[in-house]
This record gives sequence, structure tokens and C-alpha cells, in this order.
Amino acid sequence: MPSRTWAPPAPYDLARTLRVLRRGRRDPACRLEPDGTWWRASRTPAGPVTLRITGTRSEATAGGTITATAWGPGADWALEQLPALLGADDTPTDFRPRHRVVAVAHHRHGGLRLTRTGLAMESLVPSVLEQRITTGSAHCAWRRLLTQYGETPPGPVPAGMQVPPGAATWRRVPSWQWHRAGVDRSRAETILRACAYAPRLEEAVRMPLPEAMARLQFIPGIGPWTAAETLQRALGAADALTVGDLHLPVQIGFALTGARDGTDEQMLQLLEPYAGQRHRAARLILLGGRLPDRRAHRAPHSRIAHL
Repeated sequence: MPSRTWAPPAPYDLARTLRVLRRGRRDPACRLEPDGTWWRASRTPAGPVTLRITGTRSEATAGGTITATAWGPGADWALEQLPALLGADDTPTDFRPRHRVVAVAHHRHGGLRLTRTGLAMESLVPSVLEQRITTGSAHCAWRRLLTQYGETPPGPVPAGMQVPPGAATWRRVPSWQWHRAGVDRSRAETILRACAYAPRLEEAVRMPLPEAMARLQFIPGIGPWTAAETLQRALGAADALTVGDLHLPVQIGFALTGARDGTDEQMLQLLEPYAGQRHRAARLILLGGRLPDRRAHRAPHSRIAHL
């Protein structure tokens, strides 16, 4: 079983870097163990792979290392991409805080890196599932569909893990199984349309962000919200700001101005000084900013969004 070791720059936070890849605590494709070990079941261009990633649980010191072991046909591909997955391509040193709350969060969470999986469909499908419903419901649908249609990962994986289906398998899911998983016809049809163009959508990970956004939004049912959520993970795009989210404009506005309401237009204006790094600025605000009580404007854990 091949393995690879990578020495991250200090500071470095493995958990915060990879956490965005996990769709809920019971995600069959991504699991965090109590000892800080990450397990990831993925479908690469070379085939399925299981990755076990171990390293410093929180902030790494100088000389710290992260080791990944891989099993399956996609092992070589996954290990070659490992530094990018761990955020090696990210350049947080280019970031300049323009607000005190952002500066404090940037200092406290200096180990955050933006992961780059290099896999568009892997992030696109669960992002479509999250459209217009609560996060918990979307995670439940993802878990149910992977349990039923995923593939047993190679290697000695923890019980219950599954490799996400490929495009051909997604297209064979019958309509009633989408319904049983809580996925309405609109979202199911969006996923099926995306699967029909999967090779073209995968090309987005090699494009600049504007072209990648346009490529994904070529598919009816995929709008700015879904495209940004996908490319934040697949491309590691520091400027892929999520537009159309119910909560994010309110959270950004409250953290930066104290106002308890907010619109996408106001959020874009507030984050204009971070052009090129707006997604990073938003993540830092969520990590360290003053956030309003979500119950004041919608039920907790809701993530209703535009497309």
C-alpha cells in the first residue's frame, strides 16, 4: 500500500482544512476519527481510492508532517494530488484583513488552508442535494443514497464507508429511490443532467474561476450558489463566494456592521475589499466573527438557498 508524507507550513490546521469535505458527522465518504485520523473514500479518474490521513490534530509546529496511505486503483492519483488536497496550492499569505474581526480570526485560524480535491462531480452532487432544504435533510439524503448505491471502498476502512457513485450509477437511480431519500424531482433531474455532461464538468477544475463557474452553470438547475459551493472544494477557489444563501449575508453583515439583516448585494459590497479572496474572508468571519442568533430569522441548521 503506497503512502506519502507532506510537511505543511506552520501554522497548519488539518481538521479545519478538510472539514468542508465531510457532509455531516455520518458521511459515508469522509470520516474523522477521535484520534484525528481522516478517512476519505473517493472516485478518482483512475478508479476508487481510500485515503487514510494522519498528522497533527490541530495547529502544526515547524517540522510537523502529515502522512497519507492509499488503497485501490486510484491510489497513485490520490497521492499525487495529496498536497493540493491538504491546501498546498493555497496562498493565505496573500490575504490582507480589512476589518478588525477578520484580522482577529485570521490570526487565530492562521492554519486554515483551502482544500482542492480536483474532482468536480464529487462535490457537485451533494451541493445540489443541499439546494433549498435544511443541511441535516441534505446530509441524510446523501448518506442514504451512498449507502444504497455507493461502492465498498478498497482497503481496511471503518465500517459503513462507501465510495460515491460514478455518473453512470447516479443515472440508474430510479425516481422512487430519489423520492425515498427526500430528494425532489427538480434536484434529482439537475443531478441527472449534470451526470450526462460529467466529463465536461470535470474540466472545470483546470479552468480559472470565472470560466469554471460558467461551465457548471451551463447545466439547468445549477446556479451561482451550487457552482460556488462545488468549486470551493474542487478548485480550492479563494474567491468563490457563496451567493444566494439564506444566512450568509446576514452573518457577514452582522459581523462587519452590527446590522441584523443583510442581502447579497450588501454582502458583496462589504466584501469588495477582499476581491480575489472573498470566500476566505467569509470563512474567517464564520470562524471568528460575531454571528447573530440564527433563530431570530430562521430555524437552526437551515440552509435554504437559490440554485
